[in-house]
Amino acid sequence: MTTVNQPLVLPPSITSKTIRVKDLDVHFLQALPSSHSSSPTTQQPLIILLHGFPELAYSWRKVMVSLSEGGYNVVAPDQRGYGRTTMLNSSGVPIESIGFNDDLTPFRIFNLVTDIVLLVEAMKYRSVAAVVGHDFGSLVAGYCALIRPDLFRSVVMMSAPFPGAPPFQHSSENKQSSLAWPTVMKQLAELDTPRKHYTMYFSSADANADMLQPPQGLRNFLSDFFYAKSADWPKNAPHPLPDASASQLTTLPHYYIMLLEQTMPMAVRNAANEGTRPLQEWLSDEDLSFYASEYSRTGFQGGLNWYRCMMDTKWNTDLQIFTGKRVTVPAMFLSGSKDWGVYQSPGALERLKEYVCQSMDEEDQPEAVVSRLLGFLEKVSKT
Repeated sequence: MTTVNQPLVLPPSITSKTIRVKDLDVHFLQALPSSHSSSPTTQQPLIILLHGFPELAYSWRKVMVSLSEGGYNVVAPDQRGYGRTTMLNSSGVPIESIGFNDDLTPFRIFNLVTDIVLLVEAMKYRSVAAVVGHDFGSLVAGYCALIRPDLFRSVVMMSAPFPGAPPFQHSSENKQSSLAWPTVMKQLAELDTPRKHYTMYFSSADANADMLQPPQGLRNFLSDFFYAKSADWPKNAPHPLPDASASQLTTLPHYYIMLLEQTMPMAVRNAANEGTRPLQEWLSDEDLSFYASEYSRTGFQGGLNWYRCMMDTKWNTDLQIFTGKRVTVPAMFLSGSKDWGVYQSPGALERLKEYVCQSMDEEDQPEAVVSRLLGFLEKVSKT
């Protein structure tokens, strides 16, 4: 893999910085309000934005400036295993590659949350107005709010409902069937047309190489992936599933429930051949080239290790100390009108609203993320 960074093209008001946090050199983007004072005694309220997979801090570039104009110091880090954030060994030397067989301890949820807590500390803040997470970042944001309500004053979860601390999904409060991975994988593999869950694939030894060297090329693969997940793909028509049986899960798009022999590049290529692809309206050639450049340099294994920890519960047994604990800070869940992430785990949204969050503001399908976030933060500031 090349080690050359492609120039990071950003709006003038967004800066790229790096700060040492524990065993990381954390790269982050920052947008300050135009009225920002250089006085060391002045601090604008802090918002932390956490990306998902296969995303980067760069994924937040289109909302950061507008949020900062609301009077906030807006920070979006490349999280552990992603982008320009570098993991260091015990001697403080950058680890150039993160292999499939490496120790997964650094990628445990508890460590991902610790990264964000210590990032806030390194920035000399004592509270965060809101921690906002999208996709897998929603899980990290949820745990930030659950574990440190004294630090994170509110939380916004986007696309993926936060399930709460384990073993919540097995409790008597769970009125919906949740995903029991061994059972689900076995049932899917035994179908007349054998299938597999995408998290099973992401946890496999071949996933990184498959996606790094796909038949259609890395840039085209990323284009296919983002298109298949978007509202532009005509077959995205999400709706709640009654349970987590194999027969119900197979109604999910094939980028979630894949054919058993498929790779992810194959699954999203099928979607790319259907419908129109107006990506230029929201993902420019320049943007796509940047994603391709970053992932060609780092590979996908860092992010895939998050999925491996999620699939193997031994890496998250420490989170059981929070079993039964609820998110007590103000919370909001946001989703797109054609986002299957809301329903991919049957019953997850209901659990989030009924049991996980003590104060759930709303569940919405917004046209404008920024206006929803600013409206929520204004409401929270008055409580």
